[in-house]
Amino acid sequence: MKKAGLIICLLLLIGCKSKTVSRDTEDLKIKKVSVADVNANQQRKAYDLGKRVLETCNTSKFKPFNETEVTKSVMDNTTEERLTKTCQRFRQYYGSFIDLKLDGVYKTKQEVIYRYHALYSKKVANKELRVFVNQDNLVSAIKSMDWDEKFDAKLANQ
Repeated sequence: MKKAGLIICLLLLIGCKSKTVSRDTEDLKIKKVSVADVNANQQRKAYDLGKRVLETCNTSKFKPFNETEVTKSVMDNTTEERLTKTCQRFRQYYGSFIDLKLDGVYKTKQEVIYRYHALYSKKVANKELRVFVNQDNLVSAIKSMDWDEKFDAKLANQ
């Protein structure tokens, strides 16, 4: 099960490291914010794009992202072929994707992190999806991992 989580993280995380960016400690501080304090359009966008990725596992059809939705690195790394390959294994372990349930919203100096509990048809599935939205209101990363009741701030910046 952890292997599947690792595989989906590698493919969906879109976390290819292009260059090292030095940050001061203020950039790394993460604080939980109220859902009411978050831009509703941005929140809907994060939900819709996260759901679009996970629904690929049900339909095997992915509507590609465009430059008004995501950063170039996310667009380049999220292809239907990569998602379909990963989803075959994911669907076998967790069943059909049902929906995302917002668990919390976190802010750093540079981005907003939406933390969702991903709901699947099999009860053994306990997955999390994090959608990162940058200051330009573009999704800068999508990460899938095993669910943990506590938000791990260390994982947020990887």
